[in-house]
Amino acid sequence: MSPDHKLGSSTPLWRLVLIASLAGGLAEILWVSLYAVFTPLAGVTVAREVTASLFPALAAGTSGAWLGIAIHMTLALALGYAFAYLIWQPLVRARGPLATLTVSALTLATVWTLNFFVVLPALNSAFITLMPYSVTFASKMLFAVAMGVVLAGASRGAVAGRIARRISV
Repeated sequence: MSPDHKLGSSTPLWRLVLIASLAGGLAEILWVSLYAVFTPLAGVTVAREVTASLFPALAAGTSGAWLGIAIHMTLALALGYAFAYLIWQPLVRARGPLATLTVSALTLATVWTLNFFVVLPALNSAFITLMPYSVTFASKMLFAVAMGVVLAGASRGAVAGRIARRISV
């Protein structure tokens, strides 16, 4: 059995992390979409500002919104894999579901802090003003919970582990 497999399971870790990362990214998209429903902010504006953070010239129009979603989900995958392979697998997994959820939340709180107080002010200060900090922090915590629940549940042989085994290579 390769080191990429979960103990006691034939599910490769990369599949679990894929589901956890996508769950986290989608949780944030749903949260921002819900916020946009109840405020004057258009969800498409958020997606375009994600694009503007990396590719300002491509942010305008419908393609800018779709590119923003693609960038967001790519970053969600990178964050999920970094968390799982650098923190969760070597340091947290064996400590159980509560530790997984706790460290996931602490890690994503750190990511939020760096994003909103270091990275985004340098890349795209307009993004910071789109939503209140409380809304953006809640978004990142939803990512943490979604990712943490998938990882914690999969480590106990829950539904996420069965779903991951069904994903074809």
